[in-house]
Amino acid sequence: MTSTTTTGISGATQALIDSVNGTTKAKAKSATTDAQDRFLKLLTTQLKNQDPLNPMDNAQMTSQLAQISTVDGIEKLNATLQKMLASTASAEAMQAAALVGHQVMVPGSGLQLGDSGAAGGIELGAGADQVTLTIKDVNGIVMNTLNLGSLDAGVHDFAWDGKTASGVRAVNGAYSIAVSATRGSDKVAATALQLGSVLNINQSSQGLTLNLGALGLVMMGDIKQIF
Repeated sequence: MTSTTTTGISGATQALIDSVNGTTKAKAKSATTDAQDRFLKLLTTQLKNQDPLNPMDNAQMTSQLAQISTVDGIEKLNATLQKMLASTASAEAMQAAALVGHQVMVPGSGLQLGDSGAAGGIELGAGADQVTLTIKDVNGIVMNTLNLGSLDAGVHDFAWDGKTASGVRAVNGAYSIAVSATRGSDKVAATALQLGSVLNINQSSQGLTLNLGALGLVMMGDIKQIF
């Protein structure tokens, strides 16, 4: 598998659009033209060799003309769909290129603590009466538990000042989060989100991805928030 990595917005946009829209011009005839030529040759041969005492009637002629018309219509529809897909891919490439240098929120349990604290997010599948966030260190030891109260369905941000449950400032570094949400006695689907910076974009055989450095590669559809 090969991939091309871009580091600038304008360069990334041009490279990806060229990759998505690149088409060969070596073919002199389209598939539709070839099909029509083959049909006309077969029809001409059939007319030349038909039985004079039992010639092809109008219904048979009409049926065959309708078949080639259907094939032609399907081919044109496929060509239109291919153009639409290429246009969509080009638009996605331009959007991805514009994200270079921005921070995005994607699914993940990582939390990076710095001098100014740490930030992350959660996504709720439905409204919840009680949302609790548990922060752990690399050894799985609970550092603090944040009570976020009641929240509506959707994506929500949170901030951690870096203090443990005892009020002591934790050391800078990597931590993890776990989220639980309930509505009455029922659990609510909740997903932890982590913050990452878009370093560049990649186009490969697997599609368009964003490089978030230590967080790895993510798809455009994984992005929940952009900063």
